This record gives sequence, structure tokens and C-alpha cells, in this order.
Amino acid sequence: MKSNKKNVIAIILGGGQGSRLYPLTVSRSKPAVPIGGKYRLVDIPISNCMNSDIYRMFVLTQFNSASLNAHIKNTYNFSVFSHAFVDILAAEQTPDNPTWFQGTSDAVRQCMPHFLNHDFDYALILSGDQLYQMDFNDMIEEHIKHEADITIATLPVNAKDAPEFGILKTNNQSCIESFIEKPAKELLPDWKSDVSEQMKSEGKDYLASMGIYIFNRKLLIELMANPDTKDFGKEIIPQAVGNKKILSYQYEGYWTDIGNIDSFFEANIGLTDDVPKFNLFDQDNKIYTRPRLLPPSKFKNTLIDKSLISEGCILNAKEIKQSVIGIRSRIGEGTIIENCYVMGNDLYQSIDDMNEDIKNNKNLVGIGERCFISHALVDKNCRIGNDVYIKGGSHLEDVSHELYAIKDGIVVIKKGAVIPDNYKIG
Repeated sequence: MKSNKKNVIAIILGGGQGSRLYPLTVSRSKPAVPIGGKYRLVDIPISNCMNSDIYRMFVLTQFNSASLNAHIKNTYNFSVFSHAFVDILAAEQTPDNPTWFQGTSDAVRQCMPHFLNHDFDYALILSGDQLYQMDFNDMIEEHIKHEADITIATLPVNAKDAPEFGILKTNNQSCIESFIEKPAKELLPDWKSDVSEQMKSEGKDYLASMGIYIFNRKLLIELMANPDTKDFGKEIIPQAVGNKKILSYQYEGYWTDIGNIDSFFEANIGLTDDVPKFNLFDQDNKIYTRPRLLPPSKFKNTLIDKSLISEGCILNAKEIKQSVIGIRSRIGEGTIIENCYVMGNDLYQSIDDMNEDIKNNKNLVGIGERCFISHALVDKNCRIGNDVYIKGGSHLEDVSHELYAIKDGIVVIKKGAVIPDNYKIG
């Protein structure tokens, strides 16, 4: 049974300054960060909503929202005869103004007048920086069936991962009785919950909050009336435990929080697996994004192994292994790319522009000839010269440079960086 889409609105939290994803968030908000070669992070929660027949969505953001605005405007155009929309609600204050969004619930509070212009019984609150595929209808139906005030999507995790999350404890009715934020390991034995036999066999005895919530309209209005609470995970949920009926909706599929460079990189490279945990090829769970009128990619003398190649690429590389290559990428002859995410380019250079750059000894947009690039993340519109050597890995210390940053051994070439010939990193 599909839920009545008119009963539900979705609120997608775009996050703050995105400092953990620096330097990808220098000029764009977190939801606008490119993922999988051709998508943006915000496409994931929006696609999950559309696949669940939820077509009224708000995206809340406050930093660098221009590219996010452009992406959503150019992507999600619904019929004028439908009630469907994806609206961006951006904080309008300046960065030094303390009345910017102070947390997740504060963002929802400030935007409540916009939500209340619409009829809805339930508000589905989502994060803009997670990778997963979920049918929200099942969660909504469980919420209604149990007459819950709040439902929280929970993920069974093991003892190693539990201290990274808010951990919930449920009774035999799947209702949440207690909550602890990032528990110390010695406290964990008291926080086991009822999970499926499959999860028990994997040692996943603890229920972590996924940051996905359903609130009844009346309760959301009531909770948002208190200006002192700023955050769902740290204040709203812990304060509601014991006072409201909170249901745990257990999800056992693939889910990852891609809030930092390491997890972002691993999530993208994971898409190249033979059977990836996140399935871009699922007919029933399509990932929607901006339709672009790009030509097919073309290759010349290139060995490609376990890689995703987006449309519109011109690839003369020698080898591309276990990598994600984004739209309009250009890679020169003799170059080896391995274990990399190359985001691609926003525009093509014309032949005249390329000839002019060559005449003036300027790098062309893309990656030059005879380069070796490994364990790296190349942001958009970079100009990497010839014979460049970049090798990331655990041997490298974290650093922030004018042209690149190194985080957790991953070399991140900054957006639009110009890397001269023969440059070496690693």
C-alpha cells in the first residue's frame, strides 16, 4: 500500500558549512557536492522521496547555495497541473549574523511558516549527506499503524561502530525507551536491542539513529514553539524519550553517512565494485538527476577496469582502474588513473580556446599526458599538466595547500586548480 502523498511533506536538511567535506565545500553547499560522476548529493534523498511517491519537498540550506539552486531549478520541473515541488529554503542572514540556523531543529523552526502553508499530517525529516535507498512508505505505514508521535529510522550496528552514533534502546514493541549520544565502549553491554537473527549473526546488536525522522504535524508545531532547542539528535529526540511514543523503524540495507572526505571517497569508489552495496542500476529505485544533452564518451587505446565512466568524456588515457570518471572529463595519452574520483568539467573547451591555450603555454582543462594519479579526488574544472605524479596513501600527513588538500591519505585537488607540468604530490 502506498501512503497518500498529500499527507506527507519531506524536509531535507542541507547541513551547515560542511567543514568536514572541505575543500569540496569551499564554493558549494554540501547537498550540491557531485557524487557518482553525474549526480549531486541532494539527488539521493530527493530520489528516495520520489520513489516513495512523496513529491512535496523542501531543501534547507544556508551556505553557498547558488549551485544547489541552479541544480534543483534545472532538474526537478514537475507538471504545472501537479502539486509536486522541490523548494529551497535558504537562510537569508549574513555569515556573521548569529541568527543563522543554529542546528537542525532551529533550521526547521525558522522555516515552519513555509511548511504550514501546506496541508500535511506527517513531516519526514531527512539528511542531505547520506547514501542509501529506502522506501519511506513502509516507515510511514508503521508510524501510522503504531499511532506513534515520532518514528526514527534505526540501523543495527556493531560494538566497533556504536560509539560514533546516537544509540537507542527499544522495548518488545519496538518503542524507544532510552537514548545515549555516542556511548563509551564500556557502557555498550547495557544498550543492546532486539534485532533480527541476521543482524545478531553479524554482531550488530545496537540500534543507531540514522537521522531520519517522522513527526506528526501537531507535535512538530508544539516542539518547534520552544526556541531553546536547536538540534534534533542532541536535544529534541533525547527530551522526547519517555514523554512521547517514539517508534524505532529498523532498516537493514546499505546506508552510509558521507559527511567527511574519507567516507565520501570510499562511497564513490565503492560504486565500482562488481556488486556495489549502493545500486545505481535498480529499475525500481532510480536515482534522478539533471538530464544533460551530452554526447557518448569516447576512448582511444584505453584499458578500463572496474570503473564508472560518465557521459561526454574524451579519454585517451593508458589505464583507468577502479575509478569514477565524471561528466565531460578529458584525460590525455599515456596517463594512468587508479583508485580515483575525477569529477569532470562543467563546460567543454572549444578547439579555438584549446589552440589559444597551447599557444600561450597554458594547461588545457582536464588531465594531461603521461600522468600517474592514484588515491585522489579531482574536483571539477581542474587543469592538470603533463607528467604530473600524484599518489595518495596513508604515508601522507594531512595538509592544506593552495592547490590541494590531503585528508586521511586522500589527495583532493581543489576545484579549478591549475597543476603545472611535472608536479609531484606523494
